[in-house]
Amino acid sequence: MCGITGIIAFTEKGESYIEKVEKSLLSLSQRGPDGQGIYKNKHLGLGHTRLSIIDTSPAGAQPFTDNTGRYTIILNGEIFNYKEHRKTLIEKGIQFRSQSDTEVLLQLYILEGAKCLEKLNGFFAFAIYDQTDKKLFIARDRYGIKPLLIYRDEDKLLFASEMKALLAYGIPKAIDSVSLQHYLHLNYIPSPHCIFKGVKKLEPGHYIEINSSFEIKQSCYYRIPYPAQNKSIPSYEDAKKELIKLLDQSIQKRLIADVPLGTFLSGGLDSSIITALASQHTKDLNTFSVGYKDEPFFDETRYALLLAKKYKTNHHVFSLSNDDLYDCLHKVLEYIDEPFADSSALAVYILSMNTRKHVKVALSGDGADELFAGYNKHMAEYNARKGGIAANLVKWGSPLWKLLPKSRNSKSGNKIRQLEKFSQGIQLSNKERYWQWAGFIAEDESLLLNKNNLFEIDREGCKKRTDSILESISSNSSTGINDMLYTDMHLVLQGDMLTKVDLMSMSNGLEVRTPFLDYHVVDFAFSLPSSYKIEGNERKKILKDAFRSYLPDELVKRDKQGFEVPLLKWFRSELKTLINDELLADHFIREQGIFNPEAISNLKLKLFSNSPGEVVAQVWGLIVFQYWWKKHMSTH
Repeated sequence: MCGITGIIAFTEKGESYIEKVEKSLLSLSQRGPDGQGIYKNKHLGLGHTRLSIIDTSPAGAQPFTDNTGRYTIILNGEIFNYKEHRKTLIEKGIQFRSQSDTEVLLQLYILEGAKCLEKLNGFFAFAIYDQTDKKLFIARDRYGIKPLLIYRDEDKLLFASEMKALLAYGIPKAIDSVSLQHYLHLNYIPSPHCIFKGVKKLEPGHYIEINSSFEIKQSCYYRIPYPAQNKSIPSYEDAKKELIKLLDQSIQKRLIADVPLGTFLSGGLDSSIITALASQHTKDLNTFSVGYKDEPFFDETRYALLLAKKYKTNHHVFSLSNDDLYDCLHKVLEYIDEPFADSSALAVYILSMNTRKHVKVALSGDGADELFAGYNKHMAEYNARKGGIAANLVKWGSPLWKLLPKSRNSKSGNKIRQLEKFSQGIQLSNKERYWQWAGFIAEDESLLLNKNNLFEIDREGCKKRTDSILESISSNSSTGINDMLYTDMHLVLQGDMLTKVDLMSMSNGLEVRTPFLDYHVVDFAFSLPSSYKIEGNERKKILKDAFRSYLPDELVKRDKQGFEVPLLKWFRSELKTLINDELLADHFIREQGIFNPEAISNLKLKLFSNSPGEVVAQVWGLIVFQYWWKKHMSTH
């Protein structure tokens, strides 16, 4: 697990940028505090900053060049099935000089080329340079767990683990107005796009080849097999057994490390399952939870403790106050290098920071919600498609929900907020409803925020990208919600969840592994009908039923608990001056020329009213953007 950066120059002008590899690599130092390395020639530069997990000796350092001197690799990530491939390669007469998975990957590529990708079980972004054929090969894992951003112009192609490493090369900083528009709606930027024009994320399951003539070819080696073709549906009982087997195998692979490891244990279903299985394969498993002193409604530590006691783990609880969260606010805002406004990143940052004091690797439950229908919106979508008396009652109550005060910060206010959102959504098509529920602001409203004097609102561009995101959402309401889960895997998981965990963990030098995103588990999940996942009033049905005997009863029966950072409290106290006098001050908004001053004023009025509704999340998105703008775009 590391950070990587690289450049291949097409022209003499492009070659002048190769000297900036050092600066780019320095910006990634938090991702890899254990060492740095650079490989350069006239046309190419590769940089690697190391977080040593497998083969921590100098023999595993990167960039790694094979014994012939022809091939050089830089890898961010882990190949979990490297030992079985190493054994096969040794049987073929290949000699190794390290115990690293990096060398195994390099030898697999030398032997099989791009076809080696189909054999990899892991998460990764890597580049391999062939000195003889002057060929560069770049690839990314199946689900985008590890990031890889690419910038290309007529002189060069740059790639890196984070935007800050591309900025270190001096790329042009022209904002992509469609990305901004989507950010205002979602509070993150959907893959493969970025905030800057000319920068794209390499799509998951894809690779790029650049030959000696600098011709660039991008290819796909994996797509989630949906809809499942020619596969018989297993019985529910057989499916439960297969799920247990596949997830257990995934966890065993992800327990391979030459450093201490543990699991995140939130007290929710997903992390509890991961911990229960992991504890059967390792002694004295370390488990880590965060609790919230000032927010007892969101504190899940007692459920985590139940699981930790059952499996006798070495359990650590980090009990946080709102002040602890606030103290990390500026650290998180400083590290973010393109707008990203999932406020739970604060909690992930603190969990990672404290976990890193004990271990270098943690397993998490990420991906289970998207695979097995764990979010509130999945139940809402299920009910919207099913229809019936209850759904219609909520729909008919729409005028009432509009009148009542709504807020995420109280149980009653949040319920009214959800009822209004459902009553609005049920009147829309499946695609329109998905997009509305994915965001915090109606698209027409978010368009009003742009002032038009700096950015021309690209309505056609927005519609084209949105249509592309929603292309898998079915108009047939009787087909279940696997189409929604498939879209979530590409939108929410990539753009929000995986981005959040990678940024916040790697900024603390912690590797987080995601057993639910083993491709055997994912492929199996998408071979199952959605009725195995959500039915009646139960979400994650097959997960609960398959692992019921592994978990305390109280944990299985409880509802999913989210975590709400106390943004509204901060906005009305510690952050009020920052909002009113600086980041969203009227004079700054007018000088900046991006947002409509009247629209911003209306948002602030609603924020400080007794019915803030979704405005809290909208204002947080604006604060993150404005902080980012001042750091990266302001000339002051």
